[in-house]
This record gives sequence, C-alpha cells and structure tokens, in this order.
Amino acid sequence: MYPKPTLKPNCPNFGSGPTTKHPGWHIEELSNTLVGRSHRSIQGLEKLRQVIDLTRSVLNIPQNYKVGILPGSATCAVECALWSLLGQRNVDVISYDVFSKLWLIDILEELKLKNTTALSSDFGELPDLKAYNPAHDLVFTWNGTTSGVCIPDGEWIPDDREGLTICDATSAAFCVDLPWHKLDVVAYSWQKGLGGEAGHGMLILSPRAVQRLESYVPNWPIPRLFRLTNNGKLIENIFKGYTINTPSLLCVEDCLQALQWAESIGGIEALTNRCLENFGVVKKWVDQASWIDFMARSVLITSPVSVCLVLPSLENKEENSKRDFLQSMATLLRQQGVAFDFVNHAYSPPSLRIWCGPTVEKTDLEAFLPWLDWAYDSLQSLLQDLP
Repeated sequence: MYPKPTLKPNCPNFGSGPTTKHPGWHIEELSNTLVGRSHRSIQGLEKLRQVIDLTRSVLNIPQNYKVGILPGSATCAVECALWSLLGQRNVDVISYDVFSKLWLIDILEELKLKNTTALSSDFGELPDLKAYNPAHDLVFTWNGTTSGVCIPDGEWIPDDREGLTICDATSAAFCVDLPWHKLDVVAYSWQKGLGGEAGHGMLILSPRAVQRLESYVPNWPIPRLFRLTNNGKLIENIFKGYTINTPSLLCVEDCLQALQWAESIGGIEALTNRCLENFGVVKKWVDQASWIDFMARSVLITSPVSVCLVLPSLENKEENSKRDFLQSMATLLRQQGVAFDFVNHAYSPPSLRIWCGPTVEKTDLEAFLPWLDWAYDSLQSLLQDLP
C-alpha cells in the first residue's frame, strides 16, 4: 500500500484554464479597477492600452505588429482571422488536438473552403510538418492543450513563404518563446499562461496580415464581431484599446496585474524557464512511476505546459470505465483538498492533464505528484473490477 502523503500543495489548482493565479496574487490587487466606469473613458482606455503595451513588452512582439483586444476569448480571435483572411489561397490545416480539429471543421463546414488540405494526426502525435506548402495559408495550434503535444520550433516555416500563418497560441503564449517572424496571425486568451480571467482574447497581426486584410475581401458576409476592416482599411482603433464591444474592466485590471508580475520577474525568458522547471518535476516523476506515461509519443514534441498523461492499465478497459476511474481519482484528491481540475478535456482520450504554466509553483507540483501515486494505489480494487 502506498503511504498517504502528509505534505499538500499550497495551491491545489492544476487546471488548464482558467489556470492558477500568479504567485502573490490577492483580490486586493483589483482595488484600482474602474468599477462602474466606461471602457471608453480616458482612464478606461488607458488601462486597455497598458494591456496592449505590456503584452508587446513581455512577449517581445515586433513594433510593426498590431496587438488588439477582442471579446470571446481566443475563439473569437481565431475566428476573426479565419473569416477575414482565408479564401484567397489554398489552406493547409495542422490538426492534432481538440481545438485544432475544431478549426478544421469550421474551415470545411462553415467557410466551405474546398481547397483545404488537412494535415492530421492522432492524439499524442504531430503530422508531418514538412507537408505544409508555403504557397498556402496555414492554420495551426502551437500547443495542443488536450493532446500534450507541442510544435517543437518554427524552422519548418520558411521566411519567404507566400501564404499567411495563422497560429492559435492560446496555451503557448507566455509559456513558449514564439518566433514572431514565422507568424502572421497569433491568437490567445488571458486565462491560460497569464492565469487571467476568461472571456477576452488577443489578436496579433504582422504587416503581411494587415496587407491581406486591406487588399482582399472574402466572398462571404463577415459578422460584425469578426470585422477588422472598414472601407478597405484596418480598423486601427481595435489595436489602440477601442474594443469591439464592452470588456470587463475587472478582467482588464486582473490581466494588468499578471502582466506586471510577468515583467517584474524577467519577461518571456523567466516565464518559459518556470515552465521548463515545472515540466522537469513532472518528467522526473513519470520516469520513476510504473503506472503512468506521457500521451505524447516522442520527447521532441512533448508539451512542457499542458502535460497530458495516460494510464497503461486502462488501455483495455471500456471507454466509460476509463473516464469513471479518472474521475474517481479526481474525486478522491478533491476531497483531500489536494488538487482540482486535472482530468483532461471530455473530447480527448481518457487521460490526466497537469498544467505546468508559469503561474504554477514548482513546490506545489512536487507536493501534488505523490498524492497521485497514493490515489492510484488506493483505487486498485476499483481498477480490477472495471469492465
């Protein structure tokens, strides 16, 4: 029988979004929020512009890229790009997790782009990145939040590509040092790497993306929420703090606090180092444990951020039985007050998922993992009875 641990994490939040708050966060930090004030007021606009400026600074975004705040999280930001930019060229879509598969479905079934090539793979794998045609537009997710797989680098994207690269970086931003010169459109949300509140997304455009927006009009109507141009010109105000609809200034203040924390510890270099240190804790534990393994089938593509783990002992069990067992583990540790929200997405293969982003403390992971050993060992009788 595995002994019950005595040390518990100081913070039991290991979910992949909204993720845990940055170290030192307190609700009192939001006392300067412009509650009951307009986001269009002088002070409201200043807060939104601070988010844009700090985002550019922390992520080292080139000065000639546009940075804007959108409603509807990363979903809206990605959809803005798809609806506004696609259709001029053939499209390649790299699909290997829940969300990248959703973008593929939207392109095929909603935009109905027939000249679309799906570069797909199973969970835990990446398709052949060399199959991407640089003459085509490219839509892809940098980090597979639900598959535990991450794009290893941007070397496979040519600098002289003809098409645009549209990247869903919602669980990569602030966790991975993105190669901006390889990316024309980047979308992400505050509730992942920053540990921010949900509901808001960021859209980042290269000069090449702006040029496409101002020279090409899709042959379908674009919903107002997705419109980035007016009379053939980029709506510059979107990238100056004038959001398309009303943002929550509470969420804005929370995002500002997270960005200021990120800048104070050293920006993107410090953030990515924290992720790698956290991943190192999990990898060491997985290498020593006999009952669990990474979903990713290669070290080179294993995500250091959204770490997805499978249980070989469940391999021959029925699908519902697998999920029931994982939920039993989660219930046991939730009752102990040890860990929350570490079972993977409902549309992923049955698995565990541990967020190792920069707001997570390494010491909390070190305290949490022995509890997983204990929970698995404690449920052996249930495991044996599963069909």
